[in-house]
Amino acid sequence: MLNQVTGIWKFRSFLLALVRLDFRMRYKRSALGTGWALLIPIAMAGTYVIVFSGVLGLSPAEYATSLLVALAVWGFVRECAVSGCLALISHENYIRQSPLPFGLYSLRFVIGYAIQGLLALGVALAALVIKDGHAEKLLMLWAVAPALLMIFVAGWAVATVCAFAQVHFHDTKHLLEIFAQILFFLTPIVYPPDLLTGKGLGWVARFNPLNAYMELVRRPLTAGELPDAKVYAYAAVCTAALYLFALATTWRCQKKVVYQL
Repeated sequence: MLNQVTGIWKFRSFLLALVRLDFRMRYKRSALGTGWALLIPIAMAGTYVIVFSGVLGLSPAEYATSLLVALAVWGFVRECAVSGCLALISHENYIRQSPLPFGLYSLRFVIGYAIQGLLALGVALAALVIKDGHAEKLLMLWAVAPALLMIFVAGWAVATVCAFAQVHFHDTKHLLEIFAQILFFLTPIVYPPDLLTGKGLGWVARFNPLNAYMELVRRPLTAGELPDAKVYAYAAVCTAALYLFALATTWRCQKKVVYQL
């Protein structure tokens, strides 16, 4: 554990150089550049608002802001799991030539996804200010910071585990794409959590870690209230469990991964 952290810190300049390279390559020759990171969540939210706000009987403005926050969290977690599968395979040359800590490779991907997620969250914050006409709810950002840290650590852990799984079983990414589609509709993203409770399916949201992470970000920003302490505790336990699982996976698989690439 300590070796991974100190090793990544030692090579932090190399890590940040790789993150900058990713952004240059991702938006190379693009007319909008990083503007795509803002346009995509706006387009997705706009589509869902048109279709679902009337069906669910929700105010379009209220629904849009809640949806933008949820999509920012969902997009980050999904990319960590699905695209994070390629973290080790895409660094095969580095792995064969340099004894870098394996957590660095997945962290490279996760930092990029986190930047995109923060840009998407910035769109949600702008929508909140426009809707309310003032920035009063932005004073609750202090309550969101611990949640964002837990989400980042959980995303890093998920990306690390999925990266090792992809090396061992090359269909992992395809299976995760299917699972992500299922999880999207099992998580209160495009509909309020109360809808599941009303149908006797409240346990689906209650035991879904992704819903807990979303609640920790969404409630302070959209309702101006602190989430229940049980939600914080559940999210913290899930984050710790994912982190420890990622550490165990790395410790168990790192010596064999070079022979499986």
